[in-house]
Parts: sequence; structure tokens; C-alpha cells
Amino acid sequence: MAKRITIKQIAQALHVSISTVSKALNDSYEISDETKSKIQEYAKLHKYKPNTLALSLQNKKTKTIGIIIPNILTYYFARVLRGIEKVATEKGYNIITCITNESYKKEVDTMEMLSNGTIDGFIACISVETLQLENFDHFHDILDEETPIVLYDRVHKNINCDKVVTDNIKSAYKATRYLMKSDCKNIALISTSEYLSINKFRVKGYLKALTKYGITPNENLIIRQDGEENIMERINNMLDNNKVDGIFTVDEVSGALTTQVLNKRGIKIPEEISIIGFTNGMLSRYGSPPLTSVNRFAHTTGEVAATRLIDKLEGNIKFDDIKTEIIRTELVERDSTKKLFIKF
Repeated sequence: MAKRITIKQIAQALHVSISTVSKALNDSYEISDETKSKIQEYAKLHKYKPNTLALSLQNKKTKTIGIIIPNILTYYFARVLRGIEKVATEKGYNIITCITNESYKKEVDTMEMLSNGTIDGFIACISVETLQLENFDHFHDILDEETPIVLYDRVHKNINCDKVVTDNIKSAYKATRYLMKSDCKNIALISTSEYLSINKFRVKGYLKALTKYGITPNENLIIRQDGEENIMERINNMLDNNKVDGIFTVDEVSGALTTQVLNKRGIKIPEEISIIGFTNGMLSRYGSPPLTSVNRFAHTTGEVAATRLIDKLEGNIKFDDIKTEIIRTELVERDSTKKLFIKF
């Protein structure tokens, strides 16, 4: 492999100073267009690449962001990552992506490793175990070192940093109201991820909509649990003993499993029971029938989080200027709900 050409060698070949070459390669206004073009063309011809390690030591910046993802198999997180990567690339930053698999220990170990001079800042979603333990010392330690963090999706009030979230209460309220507007009177709620605060907010939105429109919540129509075990049995039991004409599922797995139950029972969707889901991922779009779903705009969440972090890293925003960004949602109508002729 040929040895990589250096700035010093470019300067010697073109009889200019090292400083002139450096400024020309960084497109500085201090260098004439003619000289700049000459240097840049020579560098490109000889396949010059900047020494990122040397630059990071010189600037005390790595131009690298640490991304913490709890579960890469989830469509939502994959889309968030895509939005982060898009903005990071445009701004000249690299990313290091780490997956915690919902483990507190792996989250702590990963963040400690990356914060040792490897990255300039973090974009993170808190793992399930961390939320259950309510131990956020590793976040506090990193923030105490003035390394910026932007949390997305799963956040906590005890971590004082920038956050990018969905308005879960309002989104669930609108989804439940849609079912009522399509003439559903006995609306059930199903959740398989009760441990997540974001889903508790969705339950609040559901209850708020029922109360607002004069419907007394029926506990027999509400199934909330952690995990998928026995969920189909519980749904069947609910349908056996209660009249149900609408179902709001607060996570995508609940939506898919509920659809399976209804199909096996021969219940017509949406003629007999309408369903609305949350997240609008692949399970929602390619189920039978495709589910009407709350689209959380995961890609936008990633873009907003990356933009906020990079603005801080580049000094456009002060470290202690903390902000929570709320990403709007949109209800995507598909075949699992009756069509509304009057929009609201």
C-alpha cells in the first residue's frame, strides 16, 4: 500500500507554506481562489486524506458522536438512527453506534468507554433496565464533565439535558377520539410494555379522551402488562366477556398480536371491531389488514436530536441551555378503521 501523502509534502511540491496548504484544504477565505484550486486539485490527484487522529488531538475534538440504541431490531430506532446519520454526515461528523439490548450494565459500560476521549457527545435512548432501576449516575457523571447529551424517546426528569420526545398523551387522545368519531362506543386498550413511561402517557391520553366525551373507562377493557406472555389469552378472555367495537393498542407488538386474535376468531376488521396502533412500523403497514397507526416521525426525531447536539458541540448553543423538543405525530389511516367522511 502506498504511503499517504502529507500536508508537508504537498507544500514542498507546490512551493508554498504548510499553513497555506492547510487553509486551502479547509476552504479558507484567506487563500486566493487560484491557489486554493491548485492545492485542492493536487491533493485530490494524490489521494490526500486528513489525519483525523492528529486533528482531534490538535483541536481537542474527535468530530464523533456516540449513539446509544436500546434495540436495533425495532423499526422505530432504526429510523431514528437513519435521521441521526443523515445530519451527522452533512455536518462532517462520524458516529459510533452502540446497542445496549435494554441492559443497564451494558449502557453504563458503553458510555464510560466512549466518554474517555472517544466521542464529543451522546445521543441516547435509555434502556428498560435503567428506567426500572432509576439509576442515572452514569448520565450525571458525563454531564458533570460538560459532555453534552441529547436523550430521545425514553427520557427522565432527573436527567438534566436536552430531550427530543413525542407528545404521547396528545397523540393517544387523538387516536382514541378517532375511534369514537367512527362510531366506536366500547373501546379497549392493550399494552405489552407497561414498564415504559411513554406508554403510561399513552394510557393517560386514552383515558382523557374517554372522559372528555362522557365515556366512563371500563377496567375490564384495559389490558396492561410487561411483555407478551399470555397476552393473546387475555385478549380472547376480554372479547368473550365484554362487548368491544374498538381497540387502541399503545405499542406495535400489541397491535400485531391483537390483529392475530381477531383474525383467528373470524371477527371482521373494521366492520365489527376497529383497531388503531402506535408507531407505524413494518408490523403495522404489512399486517392483515394494515393498521391505522400513529406515525411518530422517527427519522425527524433523529435529525432534530443530531442538529441540537452538533449545535452545542460547535458552540452555537451554550452547554447549560437545556431544551425539550416535541415532535408532532400524524394518524395514518389504513384498512383497520372505518373511513371518516367528516374530518376533525
